[in-house]
Amino acid sequence: MLKHPPKSKFLRFLYENSLSLVVTFFMLATIVGQAFTGWDVYNQELEEMDLAPLSLLQYLGSGHFIEAIFENWESEFLQMGLYVMLTIWLRQKGSSESKQLYEKEDVDREPQPKKDAPLPVRIGGFALAVYKHSLSIAFFLLFFITFYLHALGGAEVYNIEQADQGKETVTVMGYMATSRFWFESLQNWQSEFLSIVSIVVFSIFLRQQGSPESKPVDAPHDETGE
Repeated sequence: MLKHPPKSKFLRFLYENSLSLVVTFFMLATIVGQAFTGWDVYNQELEEMDLAPLSLLQYLGSGHFIEAIFENWESEFLQMGLYVMLTIWLRQKGSSESKQLYEKEDVDREPQPKKDAPLPVRIGGFALAVYKHSLSIAFFLLFFITFYLHALGGAEVYNIEQADQGKETVTVMGYMATSRFWFESLQNWQSEFLSIVSIVVFSIFLRQQGSPESKPVDAPHDETGE
């Protein structure tokens, strides 16, 4: 941790935004890897169906790539949306991921229209009412968008397979009624719920010095909150 801000504006920007920049790099790098490996896998599947292979650019617009991307994003947005909502009311004794058991916290207080408060807080009224719930609204909106895109891409792949076997094709809504679609969704959702349970429970007993996701190393197990 730096004791003073870097003099260079660029270095200061990198330092102050290093967490989002590094994680975004990892995300983009894995998407590129997924694109190339998925391209190879899908062309093998097309070859088995005696269909023409796709160029990389064609693959990036294909249902196979769209389904693979948004099937995973969908579960992430669902996880975060539910987690944000559930942590409002539910508690876990000893977890750094929980609010304190009985005490009021800063996040519970009513917003005050201070000079440096976000614009919706200073405006008040409907803008404030929406802004007070904007985090969960954003996550659930993104969930529904990616949920549909997962179905859209999956329906395209499903219909190509159905046509190859001489079977009836389906609409996007028809694909959403198949067990295949729900198998794809539920296997991702359960892994996200597992990750929530893991961080909530592990943070009761385990520590990571320097991480805001952990309690202090010398904190007792029953201490709740960060």
